[in-house]
Amino acid sequence: MRTGARLAVVAVLTVVAGPVGAQTRCTETTRFDPPLRVLRCADGLVLETETAGTLRPVDRDGDGHLEGAEIGGHAVFVTIPASRRVRREGFQILTPHAIASVRGTVYAVDVTRARTSVFVEQGHVDVARRDAPQIAVTLGPGEGVDVDDGRDALEVRRWPQERVRSLLERFGR
Repeated sequence: MRTGARLAVVAVLTVVAGPVGAQTRCTETTRFDPPLRVLRCADGLVLETETAGTLRPVDRDGDGHLEGAEIGGHAVFVTIPASRRVRREGFQILTPHAIASVRGTVYAVDVTRARTSVFVEQGHVDVARRDAPQIAVTLGPGEGVDVDDGRDALEVRRWPQERVRSLLERFGR
């Protein structure tokens, strides 16, 4: 894990626009080691994405609290504190291939053209294909799943340490 002394942080106070012009209670900062965009919300939600990645916050009802985020490429590291006010359907990360829904957890989502990979560090995450949200698998700590455009059943696996390390190092962990 990187120490605070080794991190160069430039804080820029921003208001992030939601899908219909709603304003969230979040600030965006840039980290340089490793290069990340960090979105911190007043309710404790933290979304970290690689600077080349795309992330669009989702505030469906315009109340300033994010219900999810859409990512189109690269990886995002999500921290949702257990105390965060989360709606019944949970916080969702939407990718071209998958929907990951959670409550009170820490997980990473990596998106490529071919697939979306979801890994859980703490808590539990429900993952489904974007076109079949009613058929979900539940991931626990140390587990992951790869979701592609295929029709095969999603297979939950315990990820090997090397794969976990490779993904988490991208976020300085």
